[in-house]
Amino acid sequence: MQVKLLPDAATQAALRETLTLCNRAANHASRRAFTTGVKGKTSLQRLVYGELKAMGLSAQPAIHAIRKVAGAYATLNGNLKAGNYGPQGSKRRAAVESSPVRFRKDAAQPFDDRCLSWQLDARTVSIWTVRGRLGRIPFACSPAQLDMLTRYRRGESDLVFRGGAWYLYATCEAPVPDVYDPDGFLGVDLGIANIATTSDGIRHAGRQLNQVRHRNRRLRSRLQAKGTKSAKRLLRRRSGREARFAADTNHRIAKSIVTEAERTCRGIALEDLGGIRERVRLRKPQRVTLHSWAFHQLGTFIAYKAQRRGVPVVYVDPAYTSKGCSVCGHIDKRNRPDQATFACTSCGFAEHADVNAARNIAARGVAGWAVSHAAHDAA
Repeated sequence: MQVKLLPDAATQAALRETLTLCNRAANHASRRAFTTGVKGKTSLQRLVYGELKAMGLSAQPAIHAIRKVAGAYATLNGNLKAGNYGPQGSKRRAAVESSPVRFRKDAAQPFDDRCLSWQLDARTVSIWTVRGRLGRIPFACSPAQLDMLTRYRRGESDLVFRGGAWYLYATCEAPVPDVYDPDGFLGVDLGIANIATTSDGIRHAGRQLNQVRHRNRRLRSRLQAKGTKSAKRLLRRRSGREARFAADTNHRIAKSIVTEAERTCRGIALEDLGGIRERVRLRKPQRVTLHSWAFHQLGTFIAYKAQRRGVPVVYVDPAYTSKGCSVCGHIDKRNRPDQATFACTSCGFAEHADVNAARNIAARGVAGWAVSHAAHDAA
């Protein structure tokens, strides 16, 4: 749960100094871990705890800095094993393996209840800083967020500095309702002309959304080509704006889809989009759109919002969903005379191409659910 802190100037300075010291300590621990090969949480703590304390950190912030470093190396090792930095011997992989993990001076820092306390009724927090304990720092949140914090907040909270503002990310452990037995499935087709289309015929986003994205891309290209100090300053101010715009749009689309599925007691069928960027072949103007939109993020948002409401979600193979007829099942590339049109060459059925694909996805969701639950019941 994200809340925005509203610190005064003196408190902001103390928070900034605290993040700087915590991340300087994390970088020191990272260098020690890299040179000694000691990267486990417990063993690394034995090695550098005293050194971080000598740098000015209290006990708990020092421990959290060490845990942050150990977690970063665990993530790095996982990515190396998965081949995310290229094969053994590649330049990119060699560059990653040849230097320690580094942390920005304003990277997020976790705090537990010994270093950070919440006064939810007053909407304030008290936090440890390098200038001592600072209390009565106000924060802003919605009534729903406050209710979530009051009922479900557990464990650590991360102090984050982003876009010139201060935030706390609080961990909340909300109960997950049981998944109900769906009365059919709502199919969701993800695309470029329309970001998401449901089997009910509802098309989300589309032309207006793409116009905004293309305008942002053109402006970014012009500023990068200009290269002046003012252009770079404007680029920094605009950095992250498109990502926030995409996330907000994806949240809205996901909420609408989950709400409709819950209202009609249906599940949600999504395409398994693993490797979509490698699979899909598009014209050059569409490639930038494909690679710049967070399809995976939209699917993730739908999945977690559905889980919080007990809405079942299944993933289906998207092969031929755009070329197959949702009425007779005939598959032919001639069924798609253009991007927006589907016209079956066998039975004559005609529909918007994305709606037809979403209906195919919904049908595969029903079949997949039946197969998986038949096997579960048999077991």
